[in-house]
Amino acid sequence: MEQGDKLAAFSRDRSLGWLLAVVHSRAADQLDERLQKVGLNLGMWPTLMMLWEEEGLTQVELASRCMTAHYTTTRVLDSLEKKQLVERRKHPTSRRSHLIYLTDEGRALKSALIAEAMDVNDSLLSVLQPQEQQQFLSLLAKMVAAGSAD
Repeated sequence: MEQGDKLAAFSRDRSLGWLLAVVHSRAADQLDERLQKVGLNLGMWPTLMMLWEEEGLTQVELASRCMTAHYTTTRVLDSLEKKQLVERRKHPTSRRSHLIYLTDEGRALKSALIAEAMDVNDSLLSVLQPQEQQQFLSLLAKMVAAGSAD
């Protein structure tokens, strides 16, 4: 197909960016609504998820792994600290760094909130057959992995 034909055939319903944005928006809205019921918000989600996977990270490491700006991570950590869900501990070898740990309250949220996220995922994926769901997730994971190799 020539460039002109490709341009003529291009539309939102064939745009990867548009389709991903729509699905992301739906997922974000649904998860944010559930998080708000326990006094949290979607902006806190990546940090909590990362800390449930691994505690004792510096703020710089958290920002990098969550793919958020440093000032955003600072604000999120401040909010989570006020809610007594995380704590900053002095770094053993750096006077300027702190290590971030979940509190018992922060750890206790994991099961319930992961279940909420899984429910949102299941709802969004429910329009696909089980085999299509697995294929879709595998293909997205492949795209993410390829992007991290850059």
